[in-house]
Amino acid sequence: MSHPNAELARFAAELKFEDIPESVVRRAEDLLVDWFGSAVAGHGARAVESMAKFAVQMGPGDGPSEIIVNRRGSSPYMAAMANAAASHVVEQDDVHNSSVFHPATVVFPPALAMAQQLGASGKALITASVAGYEVGIRVGEFLGRSHYKVFHTTGTAGTIAAAAAVGHLLGLNATQMLHAFGSAGTQSAGLWEFLRTAADSKQLHTAHAAGAGLMAAVLAHDGFTGAERIFDGPQGMAAGMSSDANPGKLTDRLGQRWALAETSFKYHASCRHTHPAADALLQVMREHGLKASDIARVETHVHQGAIDVLGPVVNPTTVHQSKFSMGTVLALAALHGYAGLGEFDRHFNTEDTRAFCDRVTMTLDPEVDAAYPQRWIGKVTVQTHDGRTFKGRVDEPKGDPGNTLSRDEITDKAMRLAAHSGGAQPDEMRHALEQLWHITRIQHMGRLLA
Repeated sequence: MSHPNAELARFAAELKFEDIPESVVRRAEDLLVDWFGSAVAGHGARAVESMAKFAVQMGPGDGPSEIIVNRRGSSPYMAAMANAAASHVVEQDDVHNSSVFHPATVVFPPALAMAQQLGASGKALITASVAGYEVGIRVGEFLGRSHYKVFHTTGTAGTIAAAAAVGHLLGLNATQMLHAFGSAGTQSAGLWEFLRTAADSKQLHTAHAAGAGLMAAVLAHDGFTGAERIFDGPQGMAAGMSSDANPGKLTDRLGQRWALAETSFKYHASCRHTHPAADALLQVMREHGLKASDIARVETHVHQGAIDVLGPVVNPTTVHQSKFSMGTVLALAALHGYAGLGEFDRHFNTEDTRAFCDRVTMTLDPEVDAAYPQRWIGKVTVQTHDGRTFKGRVDEPKGDPGNTLSRDEITDKAMRLAAHSGGAQPDEMRHALEQLWHITRIQHMGRLLA
């Protein structure tokens, strides 16, 4: 008997490269290059180095799959975990709006790691990754807004996305894929509580999702069984993790609506919930010739999800925690024109930043909240010291599909991320990006960095 769980599994198992529109393939290449820049940018980050150290300690000491931040070879499992942690730490990896889900950081690490072990082609890697995106996004949409209030969707839906990508590479049939989903879903985890104390858990969320999904797929390939109604069963994911789950989202226009193409790039190096307001503030400042010192107050008009995620961060004490502070992000944007990696590293806790941060508030806005998560509208009210009031509005923040990054911008972003972390020399990075921009020509996936 067919049901949404089985239909989604069948799609993930049976997807062929020829089924994917060329525009979607090109977009997948864009997202892959963008992800790689974020993965290299994780080099040197303490939480990432801990995860890479764990991978080395647990072994094996060498293997076909590349740990990007330390150039070591390992098993697909360990490489997937380390690379997933690395690519999420600087908050520059992609995001899909309506699912509130970061697909790249949980899809590409396990897919690349397994492709390197198998010697799979670039086309096989792209096809598997598309399957991971399409599945993960739909699971995120299925779980709904109530889920995101407590659970980090990238950690939960991410296990399923990883299982779909790896399962496709392994050639799982529809029944095996369904079992992989069951084993992945029973391992789904990731709670937002870490934000209150600036803990490292966000890197664990992505690492665990990538590793758990990979393990679920490999086990299914060996005949291991999992729950067949893991999404909508009476004791499945929705029952324990959501109060507004919509099973229809699981199979929404499969093979017709390509959700991967809806995915946004991140311009500012911060939580995506801050981007609409930051862009709206910068718009006001440009249009009215304002400097940061002119501004007495900024009221951001936001959706409830922004309040849920950003609200707990009152006095950020670390760079990573400051990326979840609306006040800090807007302060950096106002003071420096951009909230990038360098701005956070150098200025997140300066006197000027803290002073501006104290002038920023968040207010729940009915229009913005009603549009979310399908649309992330940016609205601000700016008051100046001399008594003027200005309104700003951005309907498509920089990086959204309607306001996207060009391939040159994606390349430049990846090069900047590598330079910032020191994770790759310019020549090494250019060579790796050249491979990724022509991924469909590669017959056997090898290492990207020597």
